[in-house]
Amino acid sequence: MAAKTEKRASPRGLPNRLGITGWVYAGRYMIERYAYLFHRITGLALVLYLCLHVFVVGERAKGEAAWNAIMDRMDSPLFRAGEFLLLVAFLVHAINGFRLILTETGFFIGRPSRPTYPFKTSIERQRPLLLFVMLVGAVFIGLSIFEFFHLY
Repeated sequence: MAAKTEKRASPRGLPNRLGITGWVYAGRYMIERYAYLFHRITGLALVLYLCLHVFVVGERAKGEAAWNAIMDRMDSPLFRAGEFLLLVAFLVHAINGFRLILTETGFFIGRPSRPTYPFKTSIERQRPLLLFVMLVGAVFIGLSIFEFFHLY
């Protein structure tokens, strides 16, 4: 007897046709979906950094020799690039979080209206805020490049 293969269903009972590509496929949500994806990735990166930071600071309790040894290991171009990526992740996560706070508290959504065809979504009202937030983030990242790498 051949084994019967079953397709996995989503929590709503619909078949999951996209699989893992559903995480990065923007569909009709376009740039908002990518902002959501980057917010998730930067959040995970910040949590991983927090774990590394607790480990490194914990080395201080082992004495000055252990602290100096780990600081010597951290003084490399790889860790310097990681610090810069951490700064960028923090900026992206913080600025997008500010946008989400404004959106979730009711700004940039608009008043409810009667659902008449063609249906209007709040995306048209949220997109200018997202573009503005991206512009502010690009400015901060550009300024941080000058400060981080001492280009001034």
